Amino acid sequence: MSAERTGVATLKGNPITLLGPELKVGDKAPDFQLNKSLVDIVSLKDYAGKVKLISVVPSIDTGVCDAQTRRFNEETSTLSDNVVVLTVSADLPFAQARWCGAAGVDKVVMLSDYKDNNFGQAYGVLIKELRLDMRSIFVIDANDNVQYVEYLSEMTEHPNYEQALAAVKALV
Repeated sequence: MSAERTGVATLKGNPITLLGPELKVGDKAPDFQLNKSLVDIVSLKDYAGKVKLISVVPSIDTGVCDAQTRRFNEETSTLSDNVVVLTVSADLPFAQARWCGAAGVDKVVMLSDYKDNNFGQAYGVLIKELRLDMRSIFVIDANDNVQYVEYLSEMTEHPNYEQALAAVKALV
């Protein structure tokens, strides 16, 4: 059973419970199993040697998640080739692919945590009440150490894009 963290996050002001540990800068990044498609599964080692910006969104079909993913997709062109931007949500891979096609998003890697919420529990972002992942940002260096973490306290707010991007650029 994952640790329950209460009093740290809300949805429109209403308390929600996060499952899993609170990661901190300096921690070793936990491994994960995420679906790239319905059958293709990736893990942290698939991005070995790269700086990873992991943008976590509750559902791609909502306004802030849409804006967050579009913003990081645009910013990807300003980043080194040694950086990969991963967007993680609990949406089905079909929904992620449909959204990307409609939005013209083609630079971020969309990954789904729908199957067993493996990522959400490992990174401390699984929302117990909703089985969605809480909006958050993780920057992981080429050696898989956590170098930047932002857990948002209110699901409907935007992350600090500038700080996350500065953390990535400082590593390359």
